[in-house]
Amino acid sequence: MKPKILIVEDDLDSYRGLAIRLKANGFEVLQSMTAINTLLLAREEQPDVMILDLGLPDLDGYSILKELKQFPSTACIPVIVLTARDPQGNQERSYETGAFEFFQKPVNHKWLLESINRALAERKVRDKLSQNEC
Repeated sequence: MKPKILIVEDDLDSYRGLAIRLKANGFEVLQSMTAINTLLLAREEQPDVMILDLGLPDLDGYSILKELKQFPSTACIPVIVLTARDPQGNQERSYETGAFEFFQKPVNHKWLLESINRALAERKVRDKLSQNEC
């Protein structure tokens, strides 16, 4: 079974470019463009990793991170923030809100893939050990 990645991105060109690379590397890709849809998809689909843009039309990424961390079914999904926002302040705030990793656009795709694979490996170990804490 392919690892499932939920890409939360409201810019279609950014989504398409990222989705093509991820699919070429063996991932199943899901898309969301809004916070509401993201929260529903996260609960229903249980993605292995989420890539989250901070700037969405209905809520910012920080609100999504906070919501995800409140529910046991989504609290342990590793979230990689991928944003055009300045890292100054946003990087620290992302980590404080529960992000696994932070990248600024344009992203080095090799580094992003390494981060995804690290998140998957950590999740696999945690699941094997049956740890409920993230």
